[in-house]
Amino acid sequence: MTAIEPTVFVVDDDPAMRRSMLALFSAQGIRTETYPSGREFLEAFDPQRSGCVVLDLLLRGESGMDVLDDLRSRPLHPPVIVLTAHGSVPASVQVLRAGAFDFIEKPMRPATLLARIREAFELDAQERFASEQRTVIEERARRLSARERTVARLLMAGKRSKEIASALDISVRTVEGYRARLLEKMQAQSAAHLVTMLLANGVKLRP
Repeated sequence: MTAIEPTVFVVDDDPAMRRSMLALFSAQGIRTETYPSGREFLEAFDPQRSGCVVLDLLLRGESGMDVLDDLRSRPLHPPVIVLTAHGSVPASVQVLRAGAFDFIEKPMRPATLLARIREAFELDAQERFASEQRTVIEERARRLSARERTVARLLMAGKRSKEIASALDISVRTVEGYRARLLEKMQAQSAAHLVTMLLANGVKLRP
């Protein structure tokens, strides 16, 4: 196995449950690590590692909600599947509102848990790819000149070249020059592609 493979991080204070899940996931070729407490998991946690967390809600010491809240406060973390032997509607609503990927009652069907883990892996991969793309686009945007950022903001506001030229008291030809440099630096295929790229990634173009 390689370090880039997704990992299931099992956090459960029941040794028998940890052994059972380790055996189940390992038999499926899924990289697995187990932790007997939320504290030990959080101390070892590396946000750059992909995968998902299978978290018992009623842990001794730090509760599952404490772990979930800690993870949610970080910019990047794997999806969390919360398990509990004492499920209830209020509890499920609470953990899902806290950002959990899913809430499953024990005893759970192995096939159900495995299916949700694979879905969580896919979501994590998508979110990490989106985060990497956002970082790349933000880095490109930081390299724009002040005037290029101004032109980009006006394009995002739906302004055409003539309107931008009037607003900045420059010629349309000059605006077209700025726009061409914008597209080149941002690696956008068109002004519409540039605007979509910036808006979709929430890039802020400060003066």
